[in-house]
Amino acid sequence: MEFDPEGKRLPIKVDTATNAEYCPRPLTATEIEANSHAHHCVEQAAKAIKKSRRDFLKTLAGSAATLLAFNQAFARAGQTGGYFSIEKEAAFDVAAAADSIGGDEFIFDVQNHCVDPSGKWARGKSGERWMAVLNQVFGQRRKCAAGEFDCYSAEQMIKEVFLDSDTHVSVVSALWGGRDSNPTPMDYAEKARLLAAAGGAGHRILIQGGVMPNEPGGLEFMEIQAREFGVAAWKTYPQWGPNGTGYFMDDAKYGIPLIEKARDLGVKIISAHRGLPLGGMDYRYSDPADIARAAKLYPDVNFICYHSGFEVGIEEGPYRPDNAQGVDRLIKAHQENGFRPDAGNLYAELGSVWRYCMSKPDQAAHLLGKLIKYFGAERICWGTDALWYGSPQDQIQAFRSFQISDTFQDQYAYSAITPQMRRQIFGLNAARIYGFDLPKLQTMLHNDSISHLKTLYGESPNPSFETLGPKTRGAFLEIIEAQKGKPG
Repeated sequence: MEFDPEGKRLPIKVDTATNAEYCPRPLTATEIEANSHAHHCVEQAAKAIKKSRRDFLKTLAGSAATLLAFNQAFARAGQTGGYFSIEKEAAFDVAAAADSIGGDEFIFDVQNHCVDPSGKWARGKSGERWMAVLNQVFGQRRKCAAGEFDCYSAEQMIKEVFLDSDTHVSVVSALWGGRDSNPTPMDYAEKARLLAAAGGAGHRILIQGGVMPNEPGGLEFMEIQAREFGVAAWKTYPQWGPNGTGYFMDDAKYGIPLIEKARDLGVKIISAHRGLPLGGMDYRYSDPADIARAAKLYPDVNFICYHSGFEVGIEEGPYRPDNAQGVDRLIKAHQENGFRPDAGNLYAELGSVWRYCMSKPDQAAHLLGKLIKYFGAERICWGTDALWYGSPQDQIQAFRSFQISDTFQDQYAYSAITPQMRRQIFGLNAARIYGFDLPKLQTMLHNDSISHLKTLYGESPNPSFETLGPKTRGAFLEIIEAQKGKPG
């Protein structure tokens, strides 16, 4: 079955979808115009090369034509701080498109999600909320069989992430909530890895252990996850708490014991949801300053700041130390704790942040420009929050071609984004953190079952070009109603 036979969806998705951790915001007039102009341009390009619209959009030229149309619309609106650096010929020539957005980088996505389709996690308040989210909010649900959640499954993740995108390695990221009501319980995350392993591609998927140190038995559960599931890292939501109260990553009661336990178990990578304040939870615990303090205290542990302190609705501009909102909070904490560019054990991560900013060129230029300036390109990690946004290929293609304008480089002392910087961010940094022997891994990737399957799939690809998260305020508020203002 062809997902979009008439080619009504663009391969680069600019819409209001979220990852259900923030309320959808209406598209700007510029974004609406960019979509409209892109639809017109791809129609003309498809006719020019005598392809059906759908067949054209499945090619790299279709993506290139979309991004070039965005450039035109953004420039007309005065959004010139950044642009997609693509040759005009790429809209009509697949070979030229490959030169612009094809890429051969090693891509390691440190934040992906899938859901146990059995639904056995649907218990307690956290389970009730997740049932509401998955049944009522995410558009993906209509693809599921009646009463099932197979459309969020590990199989679906493998299709969207590995077949429909250029991603090579993925981390199945733990979700918030108690261990008995987590839609991605450890045994299912393990099944996702085993599913890949059954075809000789187990090296494609790593799993994180979910850590809620303020939940009774949370630290003891870390031992089980390390021993029985071989987790490669830890994921925590400091905003979350069984009674609605979070914790700080450097506090003596919960934060320090978590880090000490991670060190004792020899799994010394800790990813934390910092930024993107969660509805119904105390805003104080969304501030990323604590992860910088924790990283300074424990230089032998790598800390990855998921979402980079980003806040929806806070316009990203040049770094201002006095700005107590958004990504600037993380940069300030980074500076105050003595970190320097391309050094240290604190990393910024782009999950949901890049996806939100990539249709806002000035904000995107400031986001990447100031993170590269202060953190350094060797301390930024690639993450996409797929499956919530569907396949991450559009995020990859947009990042692969995005460039900061000369004007912004001169005005704000930003660097041009070089191919080596992209390689670092796309995967080399995470490969170093996770201790990969990259030459050996790349040989394995080239010869594994997913590589062979992707070759066959490439003969007749069927990407959906669809986002799955809530797209309206009403849909998002269903989540808030389901949780009654509490996290679990």
